[in-house]
Amino acid sequence: MKIVTPDWVKDAVFYQIFPDRFAKSDKVLKPHNLEPWDSLPTVQGYKGGDLYGVIEHLDHIQDLGATAIYFTPIFQSACNHRYHTHDYYQVDPLLGGNKAFYALRDEMKKRGMKLVLDGVFNHASRGNFYFNDILENGPHSAWLDWFIIHDWPLTAYSGERPANYEAWVGNRALPKWNTDNPQVREYIMQIAEYWLREGIDGWRLDVPFCITSPGFWNEFRTRVKAINPEAYIVGEVWWDSTNYLQGDQFDAVMNYIFTEPVIQFCAQNHLSRELAVTGHSYDPYPAIDGEHFAVKLEKALFRYDWEVAQVQLNLLDSHDTARLLSIASGDKATVRLATILLMTVPGAPSVYYGDEISLPGKDDPDCRRTINWDNRETWDMETLAYYKQLISLRKSHIGLRRGAFQRLHAGSLSYAYSRALDDDKLIIALNVGDKAQKLDIPVKGLVADGTTLKALYGKGSVTVEGGMVKVNVPARDGVILGTP
Repeated sequence: MKIVTPDWVKDAVFYQIFPDRFAKSDKVLKPHNLEPWDSLPTVQGYKGGDLYGVIEHLDHIQDLGATAIYFTPIFQSACNHRYHTHDYYQVDPLLGGNKAFYALRDEMKKRGMKLVLDGVFNHASRGNFYFNDILENGPHSAWLDWFIIHDWPLTAYSGERPANYEAWVGNRALPKWNTDNPQVREYIMQIAEYWLREGIDGWRLDVPFCITSPGFWNEFRTRVKAINPEAYIVGEVWWDSTNYLQGDQFDAVMNYIFTEPVIQFCAQNHLSRELAVTGHSYDPYPAIDGEHFAVKLEKALFRYDWEVAQVQLNLLDSHDTARLLSIASGDKATVRLATILLMTVPGAPSVYYGDEISLPGKDDPDCRRTINWDNRETWDMETLAYYKQLISLRKSHIGLRRGAFQRLHAGSLSYAYSRALDDDKLIIALNVGDKAQKLDIPVKGLVADGTTLKALYGKGSVTVEGGMVKVNVPARDGVILGTP
């Protein structure tokens, strides 16, 4: 089977937004019991962010250089993260409802931006109509076989006994859909189709590996692509995803097997073991050297078809992890080094909101802090500047977006590689050590002798001699060289 992935994703830069914490407007009626916007987040408290707030700050996202937004769930729910879905057809009223969604959609389309929503299709919530009917009517409910019930009466709220129905990781608040039931399957497929017809550009799928009903994701892809062949289907799978990425299910996954070695290599002795080892299926600890990094990175890049590699959702952190800045014990050089990799290796880079201004955050809920729009003196403008510079560089060089990848050098504290497409050839060199290094990088067959390479990130220029370039790389930083 020839694998085909959405062409636009190969050129995209994603920005991930957790809607309750990004920005709030005065266009949505807010209840009184909200947490102060600038206070630290709690597990259950609401801050009151909404989709109009996103519209009001699209200039910031576009100025950064992002071309697409991935939203964590926006549908009606009784929790601040909205993974407990009540109604898949209604945008949460605290976010502004469907009216706010359509306003956001229209404004993003005017700007040429793509919009990807979070599809939570493995489980619903106790407040979902169909499960609530079972709570009210017990074994007499018409929707009994839409979930998997083991015993009566249901222990939906009693913490004294385990849940006696199937729920995600045993969490009684998240009853699992019975996707072996054709009616449930059709219900979910129609939700996916509906929002595509309403103008979204793709689905990020929450814990899709939990749905094991034969052919489910194959049918999902067929029906999604029938509406929009360029719709992006990206699964939340933290490990090797070969079985999902054969061209018949997902286009890509959240690429945590890229995240892991990047953090290990870039952070070095700044790694916080407490935050790096979180019990997730990626483990960015302990630190590794350049040779080990080369092996792990290249396994991540080349284990899938090249069509897939170009659209993998590459990320440094997310709403499910501590922020990289905090994992690296506040070391900003780690973030800079990792961002160079994020913007220059194959795949679609994803920036978690606030990373561009050095927003810190330990494990959930701390990683879901708010952005302080009213006091930009709290922002790290130096970090914002290099994010903009690196994203701009990626957007202006097709070699960085679609070019072939080749390792050129791996040392104990250094790594260099090339991205090349036709005449657009770039060499990227990283030094994770505490002292400046002069690297001899072989480029024979890539760039001809006598060619002068200009520093696109960093300073100066070098000339190729004898198939080599000698590159001075500052401590804890990188250099990007380009052909004229």
